[in-house]
Amino acid sequence: MNEDTRDPSPPAAGAAAAAAVEEKEKKDEEAEKGKEEEREKLPPVLGTSSTGASGAVERGAKGQLSTFSSFISTVSQKKDVAGKRSSPTQLVTPNVKNVRDLPPICLDVRQKQRLSIDSLSTEMKASIPPEPVLPIRTKTMKDFQEDVEKVKSSGEWKEVHDFYLTTFDSFLELSATFKKDANTPFNTIEDSGINAKFVNAVYDALLNTPQDIQKSVLKGTINSLLREWKGPRSKDDLRAYFILLQNPQFNNTSTYVIYAHLLRQIATLVEADHHFLVHWFKKLSQKRFKQLVDRLLQFISLRLFPAKPEEFPPMTKCSWWIPSAAKVLALLNTANDLAHLPLIPYTDFYNSTLDHIDLMEEYHTWQCFGNSRRFSFCQYPFVISIAAKKIIIQRDSEQQMISIARQSLVDKVSRRQRPDMNMLFLNMKVRRTHLVSDSLDELTRKRGDLKKKLKVTFVGEAGLDMGGLTKEWFLLLIRQIFHPDYGMFAYHKDSLCHWFSSYKCDNYSEFRLVGILMGLAVYNSITLDIRFPPCCYKKLLSPPIVPSDQNTPVGICSVTIDDLYQIMPELAHGLTELLSYDGNVEEDFYSTFQVFQEEFGVIKSYNLKPSGDKIPVTNQNRKEYVQLYVDFLLNKSIYKQFAAFYYGFHSVCASNALMLLRPEEVEILVCGSPELDMHALQRNTQYDGYVKTDLTIRYFWDVVLGFPLDLQKKLLHFTTGSDRVPVGGMADLNFKISKHDTSTNWLPVAHTCFNQLCLPPYKNKKELKQKLIIGISNSEGFGLE
Repeated sequence: MNEDTRDPSPPAAGAAAAAAVEEKEKKDEEAEKGKEEEREKLPPVLGTSSTGASGAVERGAKGQLSTFSSFISTVSQKKDVAGKRSSPTQLVTPNVKNVRDLPPICLDVRQKQRLSIDSLSTEMKASIPPEPVLPIRTKTMKDFQEDVEKVKSSGEWKEVHDFYLTTFDSFLELSATFKKDANTPFNTIEDSGINAKFVNAVYDALLNTPQDIQKSVLKGTINSLLREWKGPRSKDDLRAYFILLQNPQFNNTSTYVIYAHLLRQIATLVEADHHFLVHWFKKLSQKRFKQLVDRLLQFISLRLFPAKPEEFPPMTKCSWWIPSAAKVLALLNTANDLAHLPLIPYTDFYNSTLDHIDLMEEYHTWQCFGNSRRFSFCQYPFVISIAAKKIIIQRDSEQQMISIARQSLVDKVSRRQRPDMNMLFLNMKVRRTHLVSDSLDELTRKRGDLKKKLKVTFVGEAGLDMGGLTKEWFLLLIRQIFHPDYGMFAYHKDSLCHWFSSYKCDNYSEFRLVGILMGLAVYNSITLDIRFPPCCYKKLLSPPIVPSDQNTPVGICSVTIDDLYQIMPELAHGLTELLSYDGNVEEDFYSTFQVFQEEFGVIKSYNLKPSGDKIPVTNQNRKEYVQLYVDFLLNKSIYKQFAAFYYGFHSVCASNALMLLRPEEVEILVCGSPELDMHALQRNTQYDGYVKTDLTIRYFWDVVLGFPLDLQKKLLHFTTGSDRVPVGGMADLNFKISKHDTSTNWLPVAHTCFNQLCLPPYKNKKELKQKLIIGISNSEGFGLE
């Protein structure tokens, strides 16, 4: 009862299987030649006929089959204790002679090739093969649950065992058992036709059944995966894959050989079949969906770093395991993105195990081979954590910096000029009184040096830039550019964010300067106190690589009313009310496809479509009006401003590494994370003049850890210039508390350029708390309000 299904088969069984393979190969060789042309038109299949195990074995290596065959032999030898019957399907070792290579199962992120989910219609237009006749199964979920309850009193598992034995015997049986209606084809993406509650009940009960029942389910799964298939998969086959993937037995490493082959078959389905699975996945409950994702991530982690390497075949014989799992994860990630509200946060797809592999090797492999057969995790960037992506971007930036600096040195020497250290840096010399204009002139004049390490000098001031002056330059420049009086950006108090001013002007170079600043911040690992809405970063990656054709539009992305809510919630609410208005829109609102904007005190009108001022908004066309209005506000009205901003950012950050990032991740790289962990800050704080056991320091942390979140953010903003945390966490802040030998009547002082808090030695906790709250609540930049 406790035998492990992973036990290797005896040598005799393996030899017999090999002999059977060789004999069958000879018989099939001639037939194979005649069928090759026709077979190449079919999707990759697993089988026992002359079609070969194209889905089960990669690149024709016979050794890769041994593990699965051994597993089959072992499970076949187990006695069916409760059922007293053998499996109705004979297990046959697949032929491996004429094996085709596994087709690429990874997305080329560099070309932004995504699953063409939305391009397909709700009902597939291609002719659908007739569905096979399903056996009639009348057992309901209630019947099954009653059988399970009876076991508690009788101890007799036969009814339950027979159910599992029959249900998991084949794909047809799975569909017959769990299909809502055997007579309905359910050939649309909208409804898988599966009784999800019944599936959940059966799987929830499975892990509490005796071992022989669990082994019967595994035997049935093996039978199903090895059956001969002819032609495209039917929708009942897809339903079977969908059901089998949810089996909780695959949490156990002893089942990983079977799990891997299931994943491969799903990964090698044709795109139209993936289309159905994706839409069925997004209908799963959050709990079940999360279980699927976690199971796949665990599978990848344990294959990379097995606790017991002897549990798995050698990596050389199962190199297809991880690519197959990654492709299925890609289907789940697409389903999560397509859901109206994501089932789980995108961060739940991160695999932190990948932080410990050679990330740059993965990145260079992706750069060199792209979407070829050479697998790289960079082809599936959604599994790479933001911390790992930051490492890739930083090292890529460092390599570019070194390359540019080396080229400058070579050029200098080739002209027989004396080299100096300054040529290795992007040296910015600016006057405080002309900060914006000087910065713009310097960056324009030194555009060829943007990828060098940044160093800033303020004219007329002594000082060596060890990072503090650079940060101060960013802080002062951002504060000046984003000031409402400057007119470049409008601040929306109800959404607490900035957005591009739509005012027309002759020169948009200052918007390009802001883009360069953001690029330099990412490039030099500086966190900026900027508040752009998520839509901005989506536009910044549209496209992620600057097009070679200068006439190609940039910064244009698909926007919805949800994006407008994040910037102008009041206006977005009004448009939502228009969409749901019950009365006559044309008569009651008397609007046309025209918008009005104030520019420098003058009201200007713009048509949303040709002759829009003559087209009334009606109940029938109001959706079009709202979409055009949103597109005008977020794309068209600010196109020149945002295009300059886009080109500025990409002039610094032009790298394929950007294609690994989601818009949300770009925001975190630029502005930091909003998640605060003050205990982590306490652990990583450095002290000057104090030690962590001093009474003042103990008072300080007692007070700060007891602060509400808003005061903790104010403290962080007071001391660092931003209330957000770098990607590396609090440790990357280099936060320091220094002793300020002055009167305790003074308030705390901060040096934001160095993330330093100067704290007088207050006499008691009450006084410290009072002074600290006054200081952090009334500060504005480098002084008090």
